[in-house]
Amino acid sequence: MTTPPSPSLRIAVLGTGLMGAPVARRLCEAGHQVRVWNRTRAKAEALRAHGATVHDTPCAAAAHSDIVLSLLQDGDVVAEVLFGMGSESAVHGMHAGSLFVDMASIQPRQARDHASRLAERGLRHLDAPVSGGTVGAETGQLAIMAGGKAEDFATAQAVFAPLGRATHVGPHGAGQLAKIANQMIVGITIGAVAEALLLCAKGGADMAKVREAMAGGFADSRILQLHGQRMVERDFAARAKMSVQLKDMRNALATASEIGFDAPITQLFEQLYADGVEHGLDGLDHSGLFVELASRNAMQ
Repeated sequence: MTTPPSPSLRIAVLGTGLMGAPVARRLCEAGHQVRVWNRTRAKAEALRAHGATVHDTPCAAAAHSDIVLSLLQDGDVVAEVLFGMGSESAVHGMHAGSLFVDMASIQPRQARDHASRLAERGLRHLDAPVSGGTVGAETGQLAIMAGGKAEDFATAQAVFAPLGRATHVGPHGAGQLAKIANQMIVGITIGAVAEALLLCAKGGADMAKVREAMAGGFADSRILQLHGQRMVERDFAARAKMSVQLKDMRNALATASEIGFDAPITQLFEQLYADGVEHGLDGLDHSGLFVELASRNAMQ
């Protein structure tokens, strides 16, 4: 028996950068009616070839959509595009009952604030940040962490299906908490892998062979495999930038402070990423923390 195709949804994608563009493409390929907006219009125009309609304002894109996705830079930008652009704001285009799905990585308190402000207008909200980077976005293998009402999560499943695996982790803000936890683990583990491999190289071992030897052991991880290989190859072309990792560590510390949680390990790594950014590494991939640690040890 053939499974009937999913119904076509009207979806707006706000922000078509490194993550937004592949997300919009996958939604187009899944047969949905996709409207896109980006502050730099040229980045959105490239999606016309995939069937997307390009709009000049967030309001116009949202007006033709039942579900609005945000893949914007941070919480302040999300707030501006949603509420702070006057009549061009997304909220002015959304109709009663439509759903805003924020896939940006922002602070949990910001997500809760956005949800409350939208609810006052009869609009629904999910915070649904993702992990998996541009590779996951391209291949539809993102890990999606969603916070909000269970019924709204159910509504969004047809949107999430072409993008990856979605998990409902709790109320508004919980998705962002899960993403913060994800980024704490990623940022700290990148540092651990970089420091360990550099120690081996400094001591005379073959860094590539050390990484190979660890495969399958307790120290193995996706970070060791993927980012460790980038370190071996000195390939620091940005997939997720150092500056973005620093933002995520700072989001973690801000949230920890709000709830009275001591996070000394995250605090240490926030400083290491901050030092790297200050030393001109902000445009590198976040595995570029390797460069900062190598410099500290007078290693190329």
